[in-house]
Amino acid sequence: MTRRIIIVTAVHAPSAEFLGDAYKSLCAQELPAGWAWQWVIQEDGTTDRVRPYVPDDERVTFRQGRPGGPGVARTIALAGTDGPYVKVLDADDRLTEGALARDLAVLEADRGIGWTTSRVLDLLPDGSTVGFPGDPDEGPIERGTVLGSWRTNDFLAPVHPATLFVRRDLLLALGGWMALPASEDTGLLLALNAVSRGWFTREVGLLYRKWEGQVTGQAAHTATAEREARMAVVEERARALAALGWRYPA
Repeated sequence: MTRRIIIVTAVHAPSAEFLGDAYKSLCAQELPAGWAWQWVIQEDGTTDRVRPYVPDDERVTFRQGRPGGPGVARTIALAGTDGPYVKVLDADDRLTEGALARDLAVLEADRGIGWTTSRVLDLLPDGSTVGFPGDPDEGPIERGTVLGSWRTNDFLAPVHPATLFVRRDLLLALGGWMALPASEDTGLLLALNAVSRGWFTREVGLLYRKWEGQVTGQAAHTATAEREARMAVVEERARALAALGWRYPA
């Protein structure tokens, strides 16, 4: 029986043109025997501007829904999927070769690890890449350590939520992505770290595209009042989960 890794992508019209590159990076992945991927592309809206870019492949499912932001789109994309693992892939990003197999190997080897992340390189418009200083060592990420680092480094997490690979049951137990206009993926990352150990892979797993139209590059993303509100609720959720004493695996 084939087991599936569910690839979840939220997309809106401006980023649809990059789906072809994301698809090529998925097709380049090699998985162990008995494993396959299913790509669920969820449009955050109901326009006619995304579907033309969706690859014609039986492994690809395209859905639409009323706008609610990327967190809502990713969470609702989980409906009807049956794989034990979920991998995030933003529409404008690309996986590196071997990324899925590396993520899978970690979680298959250790039931005590709930999620993985990996090193990221920024992909600039000219095709060059830039790394980040201060990546952690390869290995387990203990519970609570992401929150501590995030809180003392101007709300910058030590690992990138866009590289997340997570157990589907754990993801659903936490309610999916946070209901926030932005930072919904950081909120999920901190919630995961509050209840379970993670893993960081030093090998580059993602090329994070930098381009003029990306949501995180807009002025609204860094507006002081909203950013402070987002960070406050992200932190309170993580601390509340930690205080409850629930751990994964139970």
